[in-house]
Amino acid sequence: MSTTSQFIIRTEDIKPENILDLFVGTDRDLAIVAALKAPSPLIIEGSRGTGKSFLLRVCERQQLLAFAADRVLPVYISFAKSSLVHSKNPDQFQHWMLARICSRVNRVLQGTGLLQMASPALRLLSGNEAPKPAESTRLEEIAKAYEASFRSPGIEIDDEGVPDVEDFRDAMEDICRELNISRINFLFDEAAHIFRPEQQRQFFTLFRDLRSPYLTCNAAVYPGVTVYGPTFEAIHDARIESLHREISDPQYRKQMREIIFKQADSDLQVEIERNGENFDALAYAVSGNPRLLLRTVALAVTLRSAPVQAVIKEFYRTAVWSEHSGLADRYAGHRRLIDWGRAFVEGTAIPDALAKNRSWKEEGKSERTCFFWVDRDAPEAVREALRLLTYTGIVNKLDSGVVATRREVGTRYALNIGCLASTEASPIAFITDLRAGLTVKRFTEYGANFRAFVDLAAEVGPVVEADLSAIITAQLQKPLSVLELSDYQRNALNNIGINTIGDALSSTEETFQKAYYIGPKRSRRIMNVATAAVLEYLSG
Repeated sequence: MSTTSQFIIRTEDIKPENILDLFVGTDRDLAIVAALKAPSPLIIEGSRGTGKSFLLRVCERQQLLAFAADRVLPVYISFAKSSLVHSKNPDQFQHWMLARICSRVNRVLQGTGLLQMASPALRLLSGNEAPKPAESTRLEEIAKAYEASFRSPGIEIDDEGVPDVEDFRDAMEDICRELNISRINFLFDEAAHIFRPEQQRQFFTLFRDLRSPYLTCNAAVYPGVTVYGPTFEAIHDARIESLHREISDPQYRKQMREIIFKQADSDLQVEIERNGENFDALAYAVSGNPRLLLRTVALAVTLRSAPVQAVIKEFYRTAVWSEHSGLADRYAGHRRLIDWGRAFVEGTAIPDALAKNRSWKEEGKSERTCFFWVDRDAPEAVREALRLLTYTGIVNKLDSGVVATRREVGTRYALNIGCLASTEASPIAFITDLRAGLTVKRFTEYGANFRAFVDLAAEVGPVVEADLSAIITAQLQKPLSVLELSDYQRNALNNIGINTIGDALSSTEETFQKAYYIGPKRSRRIMNVATAAVLEYLSG
């Protein structure tokens, strides 16, 4: 059956012109894409793998195709390399952001054939140089210098030519007028989850300050680890939407199946049809996360019952939790909260949900649950720990202001179904039974004075913002085995002396071509895969 190499797991590996071929849009996906195209700013919050980057790329592609008629120019910008910026300049981050944005606007204008003159506004995008098609501009070189500063922390970087925010905004207005562009639509990806908290605050300040009739800012962020800062007001400065697929949607199974069919060969499609219940178990186990579905279908090798059961048990007992616990390396001040969150879900929330389902089943009742409720007056440390659990998708926040017994008000959450099912002897049978009676009206309640909450509040100290410089240094020394690379890719790198994350990040395509049977095309592919894996790992 399929292997991991058959599926394109990450949006970064899909060519922009092919993105619409793989798009399976739910009603909510379509609504979010429409909102991304609108003049009002939007921030998409979603756990890893839920499709944030994909929807940004869908918006970009659709707007590019409609540009001749609508004159709205999309500019997709990835900030994945922000964690590598470590220069001496106190204004380094804002200057890096503006240099990166100018460079992307310049490239998009070139790619659409609009960069055909040398007006003052267009010169600003190049660092006050005349535009030079197919050549790196001064601002591109400045951005690259900042991104390479992790190799020599504290290095001085000459960033003369980087505009301030007001000059940039004025230049964008002039460019729109000169080129008959109605509006420029910025789509910021990897926007804030990997920054230092102070960088996150600076990003959202810039996000707010860029807004004008000629500019719209949209961004994709992770829940739980994003700091908006005191000057950013969600109600006034942007609309924030949560991205998740509702497993209760009658079309859920069909949509998840279509996501796989978009990339599956005929043999896999036949096997899915033949083993529908087993595939559905994998689809419901991911709780609406397309990336996890692609990974677990690939890991199953075949969709017969035994391999599917084994994958659910192994993946949701180890891989998912390993990712969550690994956050403690990036967010050192949150270590106690991260460890407590895991202990709470594994030791309390999952057993309580299983006990309720078992009791109802014995009583002949049809209701089932994977939901729990937390009082709004629970300690802040508890709410913070639950936010971190939403980052990796082990827990999904559903809604606030939910009234429970005794008229108390709180927030309702959903447990990842794979994590719930992995403790059972027969996960497929468990998931089949669960989804037949799943109702959001049934949930376990945890009041403000729940004993585990009180204990956490008493034990946890002040949250300390991590020293990212020290974290980056430690992460770069780790072996390639921590990255999501194929055995072939990892062995090819090892054979030419690339053994650590730092080695991979510092290498070039020419270095990769020293490996046996690695030519220019394959070296570029491996370089892209390795770089994407490194940056995702550094992001947490």
